[in-house]
Amino acid sequence: MATHDYSIANADGATVRADINNALAAIVSNNSSATEPATTYAYMWWADTANGLLKIRNAADSAWIEAGDLTSAALGHADLDTAQTFTKGQRGEITALSDGATITPDFNDSNNFSVTLGGNRTLANPSNLTAGQSGSIFITQDGTGSRTLAYGSYWKFAGGTAPVLTTTASAIDRIDYVVKSTTEIHAVATLAVA
Repeated sequence: MATHDYSIANADGATVRADINNALAAIVSNNSSATEPATTYAYMWWADTANGLLKIRNAADSAWIEAGDLTSAALGHADLDTAQTFTKGQRGEITALSDGATITPDFNDSNNFSVTLGGNRTLANPSNLTAGQSGSIFITQDGTGSRTLAYGSYWKFAGGTAPVLTTTASAIDRIDYVVKSTTEIHAVATLAVA
């Protein structure tokens, strides 16, 4: 087999040697697994899922050569199961809800919502509740005002009493919530924000 000479820099500056032209012409196999694959092809790469490393080798190599660190930390990505500190602002969009006699948020759509009431309405129990989700719902009176809002049975307010919205035309109230379970939402209203 010919000497191969290409360079791939890895995280700590080491280089892997081989020949790009030969590599492209050779049979290449790739794997993504936690266990080392058998070396049966001229050139191979292996996403070592057990260690979060990208490794490469050709049939003449005595061992796998580390080509890059694929861990989320090395790539600058967040992990789902790791405590982390974000160094920049993180934002959730405000999703508009459709006004109607019954307003049913889908909590898979967003954390934050807004709606302008065009009549007396009911904020129904949301779909897709997951414990731990939190956010806000901005509720605006239309140009007429005096719109009321009733609540589905999952909405729980301090003292067991649902808030009475500000009835001034174009007034804005905000409901902040935390989902406690798939059938219980703890909520607090901030009234007459604008």
